[in-house]
Amino acid sequence: MKKSKTKSDLRIIPLGGLGEVGRNMMLLEHKRKILIIDMGLAFPEEDMLGVDYFIPDTSYLEKKEKDILGVIITHGHYDHLGAIPYLIKKLGNPRIFASELTQAIILRRQGEFPDVPKLKTTQVKNGSSISLGPFKIEFFRQNHNIPDNLGLFIKSPVGNIVHTSDFKFDSHPVYDPPTDFNKLRTIGQKGVLLLMSDSTRAEKKGHSLSEKQIMGNLEEVFKKTSGRIIAATFSSLINRIHQIITLSKKYQRKVAIEGYSMKTNVKIARRLGYLKFTKGILIETKKVKDYPDSKITILCTGSQGEEEAALVRITNKDHKIIKIKKGDTVILSSSAIPGNEKVIQNLKDNILRQGAKIFHYQMMDIHAGGHAKQEELKQMIKIMRPRFFIPIHGQYSMLLEHARLAKSTGVPEKNVIVAENGQIIKVTPNKISVSGKEVPSSYVMVDGLGVGDVREIVLRDRKILSKDGMFVIIVAINHQTGKVKGSPDIMSRGFVYLRESKGLLAQTRKKVVEIVNKTAGAQRPINMVHLRNSIRNKIGKFLFTKTQRRPMVLPVIIKV
Repeated sequence: MKKSKTKSDLRIIPLGGLGEVGRNMMLLEHKRKILIIDMGLAFPEEDMLGVDYFIPDTSYLEKKEKDILGVIITHGHYDHLGAIPYLIKKLGNPRIFASELTQAIILRRQGEFPDVPKLKTTQVKNGSSISLGPFKIEFFRQNHNIPDNLGLFIKSPVGNIVHTSDFKFDSHPVYDPPTDFNKLRTIGQKGVLLLMSDSTRAEKKGHSLSEKQIMGNLEEVFKKTSGRIIAATFSSLINRIHQIITLSKKYQRKVAIEGYSMKTNVKIARRLGYLKFTKGILIETKKVKDYPDSKITILCTGSQGEEEAALVRITNKDHKIIKIKKGDTVILSSSAIPGNEKVIQNLKDNILRQGAKIFHYQMMDIHAGGHAKQEELKQMIKIMRPRFFIPIHGQYSMLLEHARLAKSTGVPEKNVIVAENGQIIKVTPNKISVSGKEVPSSYVMVDGLGVGDVREIVLRDRKILSKDGMFVIIVAINHQTGKVKGSPDIMSRGFVYLRESKGLLAQTRKKVVEIVNKTAGAQRPINMVHLRNSIRNKIGKFLFTKTQRRPMVLPVIIKV
């Protein structure tokens, strides 16, 4: 009997990371057997009030736990591994495959979640391979801005697939081997049916900066600085941390590290040999005052203006020991994450007001992103020579531009798919297409200890409260007659100042009495839901006509 063609299709299902930056998670499915690549989180936008971050929606995987072959984590950034503590139990605790540094970061973070089952992890490395169901995965090293980043060469029943992970080409990196172009060419020569490639900087022309150039520019700052240096960068940017510690040693400076995540990552990276420096260069922060300013470097988190990060606490004078002072030089060695520009500008202004100097990536090249620009992306496509191409990891405009680059290198338009989260991409040896069906891929929001209990309606209410406040109406009614008893009480927060709005309050009380007497007085029994909705809607409209503002109206009805 001839097998159904649809059963031999490979299905690629992105649950996050396409049409957005972060929250990376992708499924490869063949005959119901599922391979997961990455399990990341993303940070909230400014209007997501109170939300810590959001993670992929894995409802498609419910009741498929036995079909999950394993989870591959490409590297140690939270946008690729940060959702593990929230999702792994729901997925049946499948085995996780990761490189040495990535594995250490995963296990260290897991210690913060004692209720999550013990993780099953297997270490992989450049050149190693594993077999999971119908998939054989070979790992190859890729330059990024964290060590131990691995691309994937996947042998599948329909053909060979390459997943680049986040990457850039760097012939002169610092504390990391250069891009292995011979390895990449060998992979390309094996025949690549499908290339899925990082699109984060697809809209940027040219070639990304080498870490060697960044190191040279940072040294210029060290040469010219006679006061303290306060250097802020990402806690996971191990190479940059290494550069700053090395330069501090060269210019006879002691280094104090501030920021829990950075301290933790430095400890892990040093234990595994990814950070190498002599004993004695690191000092406790409380000992900073024991040295001249010219002999101190403070290495910290907060380059994105994160509210609780070390640099922000220092700048806001909330840090117990360190304060910004005249003569300090602050290095912001990171580029602004989209959406953070205003926060970072406020941080810079606050630092400058306190008499410090600032060096940031827009002034000089003291930061290099970990993602390939256009020339590198085209080079990757030319090396792999894929039949089919899917841009991954990026906003829709980035994906679209990367698709254009692929076409410019000779990939036929019909063989290029620009997909978004939730879409099902079907691949056969001869065809690639997007199915008409989709799987759930909406945001699952993490808010404190709550996971998924915050939805759009909750965010809408928070926005209303932050903008126009709330208006609470407490009214007692006779349960027999439905008439108001006494005068309604009113409380307001963030809407109007009650002492100066006595006229408005008197009119509102009168309006409430009219609504209750008319609505409840005609009902037997009293429909409390209908009554609350009437008060909420009619008083909301009344207050808007009087103030042009829409507070959240909360009626509280007491039957007496």
